[in-house]
This record gives sequence, C-alpha cells and structure tokens, in this order.
Amino acid sequence: MKRKLLLIMPNFFDYPQAICEELEKMGGWGYEVDCFDDRPSTNGMVKAIIRVNKNLIGQYINRYFEKVMKTVRAKKYDVVFLISGQSLSFSEDMIQQIKDEQPQAKYVLYQWDSLKNFPYIEKIEPYFDKCYSFDKNDVATHENLKFLPLFYTRRYENIGNSKKREFQYDFCFVGTAHPKKYKFIQMMTRQLKEVYPNQFVYYFFPSRIVFFYRKLMNPELRHAHYSEFHFDPLAGKEMDRVFANSKCVLDSAQAGQIGLTIRVLEALGAKKKLITTNEDVVNYDFYREENIYVYDGHFDLKAPFFNSDYVEVENSVYEKYSLRNWLKEIIGE
Repeated sequence: MKRKLLLIMPNFFDYPQAICEELEKMGGWGYEVDCFDDRPSTNGMVKAIIRVNKNLIGQYINRYFEKVMKTVRAKKYDVVFLISGQSLSFSEDMIQQIKDEQPQAKYVLYQWDSLKNFPYIEKIEPYFDKCYSFDKNDVATHENLKFLPLFYTRRYENIGNSKKREFQYDFCFVGTAHPKKYKFIQMMTRQLKEVYPNQFVYYFFPSRIVFFYRKLMNPELRHAHYSEFHFDPLAGKEMDRVFANSKCVLDSAQAGQIGLTIRVLEALGAKKKLITTNEDVVNYDFYREENIYVYDGHFDLKAPFFNSDYVEVENSVYEKYSLRNWLKEIIGE
C-alpha cells in the first residue's frame, strides 16, 4: 500500500509535476501525493499582491486554505512536505492547523529562496522536523538548517544523454527577470555578441503588474523595453528544444543570494557549459574550469572554458544532484 504525502509548493514551471512523478516512483512502492499550490491563484494580480503584502487578500487566502483543509482532514499523511519560496501565502497558524489534523506525519521544509529575500520563513521553521536550505550562508547562521543544493530533473538528464554535438544557439537564457539578473544577462549578451552571435534570451515576468512595479522601483530595469519580456513561462517542449540546441547556458543569481539557482543544476544535468555570476560555484564538486565560467563583469576569451570541449564529471557526482537523490535525502528513503 502506497504511503501518503502532502506536498505544498509554488506552481513554478513544471517542477510540481516532476517532483510528484518522482515521489510516486520512490522506493519501489512510492507515495500517493496530494499537491497544492502555496498561493490561492496564479492570477497576475494575486501573485503581485502576495509579494507586496499578502494581508491585503487575507480572506481570499483563507478561503483557499479551507479548500486545502478539506482534503487534509480526509487523509492520513505519512509526510507533509513544504517547498517554500517568496510566493508562500500560508501563515504559521495555517501550518499549525495542518499539524493538528496530521500529528503523526513527518514534517519537512525545503527553502529555495534565501532568508535575506524571504525572512518570514524563519517563523514557520519551528513547525518542521527537518529543515533544508540551498543557501550556505543561511545554513551557517541557522543551526536548524541543513544544506542541500537544488536538483536537475529527468528531462535535463535525457538532454545530457543525447550527446548532441551541433547546436542552433551559442547560448540560451530562460528565466525570471529579477533586476540584478536582468542587468548581468544584458551585460553578458552584449559582451559575447561577437564570439557567441546566436543567442536565445527569454526574460519572464509572472505578471505585467510585477513588470511595471519593478520598472518603476529598480534602476536596473528603468530603461528596459516592454517588448523584451514574456508573461507566460516557456512551454515545456520548447524549453527542451532550446536547451538541447544550446551549447552553453547563462545564469545569474538574485541580489543577496549565494545558493545556486536551479538553472545551474539543470545545466549540469543536460551536460551543458555554463556561464554564471555566482562565484561560489567553484566550491562545488562538479565544478570544472572547462565547463563553468564565473562572470565578474568581463570575459577572458583565453580561459579554458572558451577553448575546450565539455568535460563530463564523474558519474557519482553527476547522479548526486538528480531529483531522485534530492528526494531521498529529504524524505529519508
């Protein structure tokens, strides 16, 4: 008989589906998973309000949470798993209500945003048996946190296994246009134009409201043009096509973040070269100077990165960052 798991996480690209599918396969018997978004709606207005002040739509959140609780009251879970980011709309009281209904469950928290960007999460950590973070700085200053980087899913593993050698794009960037990220990706694309002319860049905003708010409040976006941005995430099949047909992947961390973005791990999974602004990447066991270039504002075209082919990492290191191993660590299989 399958065990039961309650998963609460952001409805972000295809990650909920990938995580649910992997959980259903775990250990040969797997989990029966109930997955809920950590906010009441993916509507652009709701997303924007939650990021600014979720109390403004408190009643709307309460009604959504009550729908979640109808399912929670009807089940008996072995694990309650919360993946927390900046979109989390549930309060400490709501977490406590889940615990009151499911006292037998193991409670696990994973933080894929830095506490500097999302300090509220500290208030809900005491409700969990195990707490993980992708950010080394947060782990160093919070003894209840355990360090665990993000992961790559099977779709990127499949790209890596294809061993493609001819590419349509010299590099790609697909990601949310956080101000600092936008600034550095723009710098990279301009500086690489002569040596990497075939570029695929897809800046995403969760809503037009967020775009106009960021444009007004952040100097990095002051001169950005509306036409540069997309308000729908790149579809899964198109994302696969772009990644498979790119020689290299660009990445830039948010301001105040030392934890590796998921894009870094997906580049690893797809066996792609990577250019990133995150200097801490050199401290990871998969770092190879032939594969990864740390961008500090300028490029050294004589570096090994630009003058060698991709070098595959040891299989034990590669496998360590798969979603299946990530879940084994978190769920304790």
